[in-house]
Amino acid sequence: MSGTTQALRLGTRGSALAMAQSQQLADALRAATGRPVELVEVVTAGDRSSAPVHRLGVGVFVSALRDALAAKEIDFAVHSYKDLPTAPADGLHIAAVPPREDPRDALVARDGRTLAELPPGATVGTGALRRIAQLHALGLQLTVVPIRGNVDTRVRRVLGPEADLDAVVLARAGLARLGRTEEITETLDPMLMLPAPAQGALAVECRADDPDLVELLAVLDHAPTRAAVTAERALLATLEAGCSAPVAAFAVVAEGEPDASGASGDEIYLRGAVISPDGSRDLRLSRTGTPAEAAEIGKALAADLFDLGADSILGTPTDSGPGTQHFGAQT
Repeated sequence: MSGTTQALRLGTRGSALAMAQSQQLADALRAATGRPVELVEVVTAGDRSSAPVHRLGVGVFVSALRDALAAKEIDFAVHSYKDLPTAPADGLHIAAVPPREDPRDALVARDGRTLAELPPGATVGTGALRRIAQLHALGLQLTVVPIRGNVDTRVRRVLGPEADLDAVVLARAGLARLGRTEEITETLDPMLMLPAPAQGALAVECRADDPDLVELLAVLDHAPTRAAVTAERALLATLEAGCSAPVAAFAVVAEGEPDASGASGDEIYLRGAVISPDGSRDLRLSRTGTPAEAAEIGKALAADLFDLGADSILGTPTDSGPGTQHFGAQT
């Protein structure tokens, strides 16, 4: 980077949500460092396709931004962390994980209804296989419809003049970043709907060979959020090696009193789940530890889930039909 007044180029997808969260991050960096930031729109393969996200594959919203970084067309990029593949990218570095938005899922339903108030057969749209599986697991006799599109497109299918769905489930964080939380009819308790690993978190990525920028961006990092996301993604990465079923995870870092030696008393509490796509099998477990052990906690919880048969949950229906089977710790 030459000159301290040169604007940093922040690469972002062009959706309203991506632009909003990128602008918020640019404003925070400018406020903290005085460096001007300009947004550079990058079109990704995920933006060009109308296919369901789980069929497009992991990283579909990420590769174009990373290509632009490698080509030095942008200086850094901001991703929705849950979109990032778990494998690290050569030559790139996650310089900051800013404070996380509320990671829970949200329901937007007609007539202000909650999930429990939806009648049997109500049509509920969502784009995530993880949400589809958990909706089936609740046993509410809902008709779950896979959908695509940005936040506005999804919400219009419930609240717009040509609405064709009774409700949609989407990330609360996206609605919050767009200033649309008043449209939420219920924020879903993680006991009902466990979020995706890293949901609500952003990843600020730059080239590893730019130490000045790595140091500059570190001002945006939030250690508790990074620890929580590290645990969730370690769980996901370990399960991905042997399980193709939907995975959910949610970690919370709770502040504790320092011990006698002055070491932090903070604790991380991780919940993880593997659900068959039809909702007939639903394994949920939890583990605790210190933030410094975040990755190890995630790997250990994944091993616990494998011990319960996570690798066998491939969506094969059971005689009992849709329901919820909990094994181990009920979280």
